Amino acid sequence: MKKLVLVAWVALFALASCGSSDKEFQKNPVDLLIRDMNKDSTFSIVLYDMDIDEGTFSDTYKHQYQIIKNKNGEPSETKTAMQIVDKDFFMRHQNDMGMEIASKTKDGKIHKQAAPAGYSNYVGNSQYGNWRTDNSGNSFWEFYGKYAMMSSMMNMMAAPIYRNSYDDYNRNYRGSQPYYGKTSTGSPAYGTQSAHVQASKPSFFQRMQGKSSWNASSKSVGSSSSSGTTTRSSSRYSGSSSSSGSSSRSRGGGSGK
Repeated sequence: MKKLVLVAWVALFALASCGSSDKEFQKNPVDLLIRDMNKDSTFSIVLYDMDIDEGTFSDTYKHQYQIIKNKNGEPSETKTAMQIVDKDFFMRHQNDMGMEIASKTKDGKIHKQAAPAGYSNYVGNSQYGNWRTDNSGNSFWEFYGKYAMMSSMMNMMAAPIYRNSYDDYNRNYRGSQPYYGKTSTGSPAYGTQSAHVQASKPSFFQRMQGKSSWNASSKSVGSSSSSGTTTRSSSRYSGSSSSSGSSSRSRGGGSGK
């Protein structure tokens, strides 16, 4: 009898271990999107929106993504429905609203470091535009007329991309760590903590203001990514899920000369 009981306990332990292993290795929505776009030459996955459904016993964390890729040789975009993500993945990207959180560049490499929308494949690419100089001597990125919709798609009309910011990203961050930029006041130029996103996404902040889990997590992070340095919650990235789309836009920001 004791032997039978022991066998039963071993079997239950094995089942429990398999269950936790499956959960541990379950792919998130960005990983699934990357898998599904494997044949695309380039793409960018932008964190377009976030939400938390607070429940009695547990909360449900959600992401919405904007996907930018070339269709018939022209840049196009779609937006996914809200995708359920686990809490850890949500917290890693809580500072990344409006930013690319995954991309594939023309060399075929996949990157999962947060970067301003468009930095991976379009800004600085002479196929799509060039650098211009404003009346104050600031060098900024401008898309050719044929690709003017890219400015709207990435919301660059409200927040220009300046060359010093892009050069800083290329030299010190591309492919290695998240880049949030820095304004003249020291605050982040990109991402959830940036003034630009807070102004362009008022409904998001109104929606999240009353959610205790968001308020607690954002206090722990604050604006620690303001100088473009990584934080514990924003320095490691995995990927996310399937899309169903309609056109829209993303956000960026910048400062400089």
